[in-house]
Amino acid sequence: MSDDSPRDDKPSGLTRRALFKGAGAAAAAGAVFRSIEAGAKESDTVPANVQGPGTVPVELDVNGAKKKLEIEPRQTLLEVLRLPLDLTGAKPVCDRGTCGACTVWLDEKPVYACTVLGVEAAGRKVTTVEGLGTPEAMSSIQKTFVAEDALQCGFCTPGMVMSAAWAVKKHGKDLTEDQARAACAGNLCRCGTYPHVLKAALACARKGS
Repeated sequence: MSDDSPRDDKPSGLTRRALFKGAGAAAAAGAVFRSIEAGAKESDTVPANVQGPGTVPVELDVNGAKKKLEIEPRQTLLEVLRLPLDLTGAKPVCDRGTCGACTVWLDEKPVYACTVLGVEAAGRKVTTVEGLGTPEAMSSIQKTFVAEDALQCGFCTPGMVMSAAWAVKKHGKDLTEDQARAACAGNLCRCGTYPHVLKAALACARKGS
């Protein structure tokens, strides 16, 4: 018996791939809406600390001195230190947290100043290379850098000094070369003064400074 009924040989349009893609999209959308809903509920109970877009007042503790400033929330600690505080020891070299030239101490620990917002440093202790010593009254680590010829062009030197000084401060006379190397690992020097930097850190540690 012949089948005279019309036949549709075209595919229905629904494939396994389309089915799984549709299911995945629906699941992702559900997760997004749930996270948005959860965030909305959380924001109802936790007030947002909104600052800006204009300047905001902050008080920074820099090298033992209280500094009251009006800064923009978008300004990094590095920008605030250099302008308006005129502490230009920390250098803006890469400005993306990779070279270490802007290393300072934040609550006695080394950080890249270009990766910290100025408002984040409010109420915390900031120490720059100027806080270690001055050209007229250098600290032991600065004197040792000079004695060991641990600098050339000078762009990386302030950050190197801060990292080496932290290693000496942390380990004292027990500082090893591996520890000094690890402390300075985040500081890049295109001039290649690494061996002299390590010698300076170890020599300073041996002096008990």
